[in-house]
Amino acid sequence: MWYKVVGSGKGVPLLLIHGGPGSRSCEGIPSYATLGGDRPVIFYDQLGSGHSDRPTDTTLWQLPRFVDEITVLRKELNLTEIHILGSSWGGTVAVEYMLTQKPKGVKSVIFAGPLLSTSRWMRDAKILLSQLSQPVQDTIQKYESLKMYDHKAYIAATDSFNIQYLSRKPGVRIPVPDCESSGKFNAELYRYMWGPTEFNATGTLKSFERTDRLREIKEPVLFITGRFDEARPETIYEFQKEIPGSKVEIIENSGHNKVRDNPVAYLAAIRRFLNEAER
Repeated sequence: MWYKVVGSGKGVPLLLIHGGPGSRSCEGIPSYATLGGDRPVIFYDQLGSGHSDRPTDTTLWQLPRFVDEITVLRKELNLTEIHILGSSWGGTVAVEYMLTQKPKGVKSVIFAGPLLSTSRWMRDAKILLSQLSQPVQDTIQKYESLKMYDHKAYIAATDSFNIQYLSRKPGVRIPVPDCESSGKFNAELYRYMWGPTEFNATGTLKSFERTDRLREIKEPVLFITGRFDEARPETIYEFQKEIPGSKVEIIENSGHNKVRDNPVAYLAAIRRFLNEAER
């Protein structure tokens, strides 16, 4: 497992759990590193992702093993106290860590556009799809039924979805040095755990549901999502009700990729919450 620690601030370290499954942490380093004046910020790539090893043994691609990575990192870096931020699928890993390990020393948890319920994620995706033009909806439904996920018409239609709800600032990406030697998105891992399409889970996460256990988390919690996020604000407010005292931040002008769409507001909300949690 590859990891990187940025920042010399004296606050409690922040551990970032990236999305996917199969994504990578490097693209967020320039933005999240700005929190380093307050505290160390710890990036790592999950097994099969980014700079980390990429074994093809699918028995490793199970949620409990990804949870174990946090335990290993905390021991390796002597992280007796930490804040945790789980983004998208990273929120899945974070909630499972909190519920199954009952860890000590976690000062707060941030769920950023989290996957906490597969059934709810798919229901939200259908709601968002219904807001697109009818031709786009028809194209997606057609090629989903045919299971032709690589057809250029299907890809174009899903691009329409992505620019609305994934990242509203696709544009030209600024090169990130940490990404130059990093592996690309691991589509095989994503398909094994989630499925071939964003809209219907068929992999090992298809039955994942933790909404009914959220109230077991007693640490300070922040739910943060974009105004146009795949993790819809309406759903996030429902999650909030399950954890008394938890907070919600909605990032304006942003889709799922908040650190790209509106980094100033997103990082300000995170910084504010972390400082309050420590006080």
